[in-house]
Amino acid sequence: MGAPERDERGTTERVLGLLGLLQQRQVWTGPELARRLGVTTRTVRRDVDRLRALGYAVEASQGVGGGYRLRAGQEVPPLLLDDAEAIAIAVSLLAGAGGGVSGAEEAALGALTKLDRVLPARLREQVRALAGTVESFGTTRLPVDSRALMTLARACRDEVEVEFDYPSRGELRHRRVQPYRLVASGHWWYLFAFDTGAGDWRTFRVDRMGQVAARTWRFTPRQDAPEAAAYVQEGIASRGYPRQARFLVQAPAATVRDQVPARAAVVQERDDRSCELRAGAEDLDFVLLHVALLGHDFEVLDPPDLAGRARELAERLAGAAARE
Repeated sequence: MGAPERDERGTTERVLGLLGLLQQRQVWTGPELARRLGVTTRTVRRDVDRLRALGYAVEASQGVGGGYRLRAGQEVPPLLLDDAEAIAIAVSLLAGAGGGVSGAEEAALGALTKLDRVLPARLREQVRALAGTVESFGTTRLPVDSRALMTLARACRDEVEVEFDYPSRGELRHRRVQPYRLVASGHWWYLFAFDTGAGDWRTFRVDRMGQVAARTWRFTPRQDAPEAAAYVQEGIASRGYPRQARFLVQAPAATVRDQVPARAAVVQERDDRSCELRAGAEDLDFVLLHVALLGHDFEVLDPPDLAGRARELAERLAGAAARE
């Protein structure tokens, strides 16, 4: 009764062994593979066909220098990694997620989350220990706890609540949230989440979190969730400040985005020749001067008192120019 199951398991293990050998070296002859696997060359041919059926592009060539070769395919098939390779990849991805390469942070974290799903528990402590020895230079990103980042990434993936301590109005407060997305900015990682205590959407800087832990309580994602990156950018550039301003800038949105960091302002296209710029600050004079220095014609849309302030500054600058 149990023989067919054992045979099937043996075939699977043998095919995985064959795949591992093909990933280790450029070309193998049939007899070499047969000796390494302890089977006949006919069995090797059948197992090669099984790999092809799974999507692996295995080529076979005759003559001197011929043999079996694993060719790159149109899609990325599953890879067979030994322990050392899995640890090396995980540590490299942690470095990338921490800001090693601009623009690659989300991709690195996404790949790391997928790897974490299948990474054996025995390797996780080694990955964490080695990740602590990885540093980088040439980036302004602030350091972030890789364990906290991975805990939040898993919680977003598995749709489970997380809790953590977070500073607010000069004191640490315990927060419990439903995590939706991790968003990378030029300097920091942010968590976009629904705060169950406040009953609203919130943005949290990961480097400010303490005692990050995933709960066992699962949640059903809300259908009214805003777009995460846009919400976080709006919060960083405008909504998080006590005063906000809007400007109509006479220049294409793409041109203005190249001039203004995404964390400093939200730029939305009006038409091919104009855009709306939204930004916040403690003192809107700084925003006004920055917009003026972009070198484009503009007008203040909001708040009304800022338009009067623009006239005052214009008169002052005109007076300074007249005294030359």
